[in-house]
Amino acid sequence: MGHYTGPKARVNRRLGAMIFESAGARRAYERRDDSMPGMHQRRGKLSDYGKAMLEKQKIKYFYGLSERQLRRLYKEAMRRPGNTGENLLLMCELRLDNVVRRGGLTITRPQARQGIGHGHFLVNWRKCTVASRLLKPGEMVHVKARGPLQQLYGTITREADNPLPAFLSVDEARLTVSVLRDPLPDEISLPLNVGAVIELLSR
Repeated sequence: MGHYTGPKARVNRRLGAMIFESAGARRAYERRDDSMPGMHQRRGKLSDYGKAMLEKQKIKYFYGLSERQLRRLYKEAMRRPGNTGENLLLMCELRLDNVVRRGGLTITRPQARQGIGHGHFLVNWRKCTVASRLLKPGEMVHVKARGPLQQLYGTITREADNPLPAFLSVDEARLTVSVLRDPLPDEISLPLNVGAVIELLSR
């Protein structure tokens, strides 16, 4: 799931949410009707288990998580104090690829993961090629000081239509994104029933 390369518009239609943000997937989602993708439409109501599975698929596709990564985050969320569901989404929001995307340095999360894998971004002035790294308040991400990269990501920053969440701070001149604090529940970028996901993962 972390490296999904199939038709993204179909995933958006099937899950009923803007999971993939590429231009083509966005256009297909905006002009969709209420039917499912494909010739053989699913009929009837989903069971509670089926609804929970759809919610889990949203998290995996949206944040680019494999089943193993999701379960590892779930176990860590259980160990932390507070609500397990909120803890899970908080950790997803603090992944390096998500911070790069929400900071406006890329247009999509897959693009952020690709750039991180190629070493285009530094964390606290050190090279980091692990997209799943969880950032902490006070840490900073910036584009490597190479002319072509500065030009590429600087152009994206100026053109991206991406509301900046309050837990991040962006310096467009220096192409840096700083984590100010942990995100609040209403700042999570993926609306879903996380309680159903937690119940499913706890089985």
